[in-house]
Amino acid sequence: MQLPLWPEAASAVAVDVDHLYIYLSLVSIVMSVLIFSVIFVFAIKYRRRGDEVPQPIHGSLRLEIAWSIIPFLVMLTFFWWGAKIYFLNAVPPPNSIDVYAVAKQWMWKLQYPGGQREINELHVPIGRAVKITLASEDVIHSFFIPALRIKHDVVPGHYDTMWFTADKPGRYHLFCAEYCGTEHSGMVGWVTVMQPADYENWLAGGGMGGTMAQQGERLFEQMGCSSCHLLDRQGRCPILRGVYGSRVQLANGQTVLADDAYIRESILNPNAKIVAGYHPNVMPSFQGQISEEGILQLVVYIKSLATGNAPGAPTASLSPAVVAQPVSVARRLASQPDGGTK
Repeated sequence: MQLPLWPEAASAVAVDVDHLYIYLSLVSIVMSVLIFSVIFVFAIKYRRRGDEVPQPIHGSLRLEIAWSIIPFLVMLTFFWWGAKIYFLNAVPPPNSIDVYAVAKQWMWKLQYPGGQREINELHVPIGRAVKITLASEDVIHSFFIPALRIKHDVVPGHYDTMWFTADKPGRYHLFCAEYCGTEHSGMVGWVTVMQPADYENWLAGGGMGGTMAQQGERLFEQMGCSSCHLLDRQGRCPILRGVYGSRVQLANGQTVLADDAYIRESILNPNAKIVAGYHPNVMPSFQGQISEEGILQLVVYIKSLATGNAPGAPTASLSPAVVAQPVSVARRLASQPDGGTK
């Protein structure tokens, strides 16, 4: 039975992380050996001998500066190397493939723009950047793929993103690396890295309920959002076409970017940021009424309106959703003075 020293490396960043880890280990070993060797030698050489009274030693300022500055500079190389890897992998490329992962005790639920859904399974092509948008329905989780050397905490209440480019076909472990309850050890899955042609064939199966944008459009209609958020003319609430990615003027004079966080907040806490020209307390909160998966579907639909893609286009990618209200609420509001939130 072979016990490999390192997990299999299946991405470009894996090599960088391994080299940094080797460097950290070597420096730690050398420093430890040096320190304990000096301690051992000094303990023997300067041990107490009979009634001998040692002479006071005033020390050396140069020596003290040297053994303070040199280790400090060595430790700075840890920071420099680690920061370099971090910043090289902090922002995903603009042409990344979007995948959406929702963590829930005790499983990973994954969605693709084309409507495909999986549980504890992730399929990606080789040689293409993949951006994963992470959300949690309950507690803190951690999305960890050892072969790709990537790990990111998944915190309830907002979205996190991570990305990678796999460079070796195969099937690799997916773990939750944050204790999340009694069945934490069972929250495992698999990542399948495929050749581009095989990945396209896998995508061709499509989603049973249509693309994520189509699912988001149906949810948009079902929750009554279209009653107040009209696409081509002004309604009781702001027009959503083209809103994603734009700067929004707020009633307090500030502006905010209509990104993932803003739109998600607009669904769950619509009075947090009121758009200029609209009034608070018009749109109800959907906290607890729409699942994280549903919000992601609304996000893809709203983003498709911003990019000009039709709802059926499978290329839409993530950002949190936008304001919505049930039909019953919309009808009740129809008899009130015009107003809105986002």
